Amino acid sequence: MHLGDAYARGKGVPIDLVEAHMWLNLAAARGSYEAKFRSEYVSAQMTAEQITAAQRLALEWNKREK
Repeated sequence: MHLGDAYARGKGVPIDLVEAHMWLNLAAARGSYEAKFRSEYVSAQMTAEQITAAQRLALEWNKREK
């Protein structure tokens, strides 16, 4: 969740909503209620294409982790 927050707010990294959404979604999928809430906030600022890209990145990350 912390990486998602960093990308959403530009803390130590450039603001990147796609990266933020990806990390927040991964944390939410692992049970973080706060990440789920923040992911919804970030997604409200994104285009449909950006959300699709973030979801694709999250799927790729999950495949690598297994």
